Amino acid sequence: MSVSTSAPARPKNNAKIAAVSGFVGSALEYYDFFIFGSAAALIFGKLFFAPGPSAMLLSFATVGVAYIARPLGAVVCGHLGDKFGRKRVLLLTLLLMGTSTFLIGCLPTYSQIGMAAPILIVVLRLVQGLSAGGESPGSSSLTLEHAPDGKRAFYTSWTMSGIMFGIVLSTLVFIPVASMPEDQLFSWGWRIPFLASAVVTVIAFILRRLLEEPAVFEEVKEHDAVVKVPLVTLFRHHWATVIRVTAMSLFTIINTIINVFALSYATSVVGVEKGLMLTVIAVANLAAVAMGPLAGMLSDRIGRKPVFVSGLLLQIGMIYVFFMALSAANVPLIFLTGILLIGVAYTSTNSIYPAYFPEQFPVRVRYSGMAISLMFGLLLAGFAPVISELLIGGDKANWVPVATFAAVACAISAVAALMAPETFKTPTAQLGLKKSDLARHPASSAIPAAATAKVQA
Repeated sequence: MSVSTSAPARPKNNAKIAAVSGFVGSALEYYDFFIFGSAAALIFGKLFFAPGPSAMLLSFATVGVAYIARPLGAVVCGHLGDKFGRKRVLLLTLLLMGTSTFLIGCLPTYSQIGMAAPILIVVLRLVQGLSAGGESPGSSSLTLEHAPDGKRAFYTSWTMSGIMFGIVLSTLVFIPVASMPEDQLFSWGWRIPFLASAVVTVIAFILRRLLEEPAVFEEVKEHDAVVKVPLVTLFRHHWATVIRVTAMSLFTIINTIINVFALSYATSVVGVEKGLMLTVIAVANLAAVAMGPLAGMLSDRIGRKPVFVSGLLLQIGMIYVFFMALSAANVPLIFLTGILLIGVAYTSTNSIYPAYFPEQFPVRVRYSGMAISLMFGLLLAGFAPVISELLIGGDKANWVPVATFAAVACAISAVAALMAPETFKTPTAQLGLKKSDLARHPASSAIPAAATAKVQA
């Protein structure tokens, strides 16, 4: 059998459809995921748990429950995605997230069914976590493999823009909901954002069905180079990369600290209006939607490391200024620092990782590698609101430990990124391959190297 000597062609339409699908699918997934965070910060403590001082802590813990399930979702979805294809798994993640979110909107409360209420909400949150564990890594891997060389960060950045848009959408939906009279809000108003997700689920599912599997993955299948157990191969031959990418992903705690903890801290401890804080979060994330593709284009020109690390250094400085503004209830400064922190600093890093992280792994274990590394890092992000709540202790002046917690995570991510290989000039077909494998096929695509590399499980 003859072997192709160039990277598989990726039709432009597929790249564009993958980018649009990544945007819409991620927007839906994270709209669903973050309306839960907003509800946990503003509503669930009173509705789904026994009255008492621990209700808010338990409500925040339900946010973290999904992050426990995410690694399991990453393992399962990564295995299936590397073995059978990215598209099928991404359709499944959409259905899981959409269904569980809709059902949360139908749940009876603690006053109606007692302890069954928190149990049911935890179960559905676990399903959300399973879905989220496979969505971002799969969407990033699929879009990366469809994108033309030299534009991978730009195309994959739309996945992150979709996530930020989903956060904007979830926040905008909660602004009018949070301003409802309390009796209406706590009786039926809070259900509206959850039930409304059904419409977007249908649209996203139809869009994603239009996608084809990436040509580079199809060629791996044609050459019978698909590994039997991707997870075993990943940890046997790429364990160092998994550790490095996990460390690189720790910066994601900024997201949950701002979108979940800071929302509760500002409204419950400092006394900032709920609608105002939701508006700040919406505007900051809307800026991130626009900033993401720009950061992606810059990364395609000058490299992944400069953009990724610069964003982390900005976050380390800005997180202190943001919390200082919050503790003083300085509204103009809250707006300014919120936009700079989320819309510029965080996005400069966040929009690069959908290209940079999967580029560290070869195609045969890319979905698994990206998913597992990212989800281990996100596990800390899931419990960042709980950790922050314990660090601050209800004292609005005690914000420095929370800011330092976030800054240390960003510093670890920066060090790990500096140790990672630069990938922006590497052809897609050769990403993640060892030099010894490429040396045997210096002018060929990655497929012969992948077929002969000693990494079969």
